[in-house]
Amino acid sequence: MRTSAESVTIITGNPWHFVVHSTNRDLQMGNQQLTTNLTTPHNIATTAGTMATETAARKFFTSPFFAVVGASSNPAKFVHAWYLEHGLNVTPVNPGSSSVSVGGQEYATVPDLSGLPSPKQTSVSIITAPPVTVKVLEEAKKIGIPVIWLQPGTFDDAVLKLALEQGAFESVVYGDGGRGHDGWCVLVDGERAMKEAGKL
Repeated sequence: MRTSAESVTIITGNPWHFVVHSTNRDLQMGNQQLTTNLTTPHNIATTAGTMATETAARKFFTSPFFAVVGASSNPAKFVHAWYLEHGLNVTPVNPGSSSVSVGGQEYATVPDLSGLPSPKQTSVSIITAPPVTVKVLEEAKKIGIPVIWLQPGTFDDAVLKLALEQGAFESVVYGDGGRGHDGWCVLVDGERAMKEAGKL
């Protein structure tokens, strides 16, 4: 193989390939020409962030128990139903109702994360508005929740400052990326993460 310009340093990782330098070069290979778009440092950082989030999503599903904060009987909210459909041991968290209905069946709730039977073994999905999410995270940190998944629309700068604070949580799934249009969403990205965690 020869290049049309100076040598290119390629760092190969699985399943991504990181290519150092921020220009474009044509790589000549026999009669075939392969154009490699070398990434900028920003894109390298973005790819690294995606890898970190995929790792966090996989870790999320290694827990034996799950909880959904903000679960309700509203049929337009699918997150709690998604966990049930995938056979996961999930507890709905809703301080305003003693139970929530999914598919005509009632499921008992707990009013807050402190009501979970095994909080330190529970991964928590959050589907609340940012002001509520802050309070949820404060409680989650206090009782030792290991991993959280912040659904799109649940966080702002104040939420992320708390969620990403050193030592607050083992892993946090949030932000841009994933396979949907709105960022990391358990409804879109959950099955793949479950499969990678050996749960599917």
